[in-house]
Amino acid sequence: MNTGLSVVGNGGAGPPVAHQAPAVVPGRYVLLSLASLVTGYTVKAMERKIERGDWVENKVWRRAPDGRILIDLVGYQKWVEGV
Repeated sequence: MNTGLSVVGNGGAGPPVAHQAPAVVPGRYVLLSLASLVTGYTVKAMERKIERGDWVENKVWRRAPDGRILIDLVGYQKWVEGV
């Protein structure tokens, strides 16, 4: 069973010490590929929601200055909750 902990020796000065693996926390705005991992929706499914207007621009998604689509995880959560 993977607990997210790794056991590291401490140079023989006693029992091994458990260290927790660092957590990765995404920012508020994430690219579709990371949003897919977070939400469980495929990239194509999210693109369809955007194209159909199910997800409103500047509420659930927005365009980055370079034109790429970013998902607002706060907006996504509100959409899920029906707010």
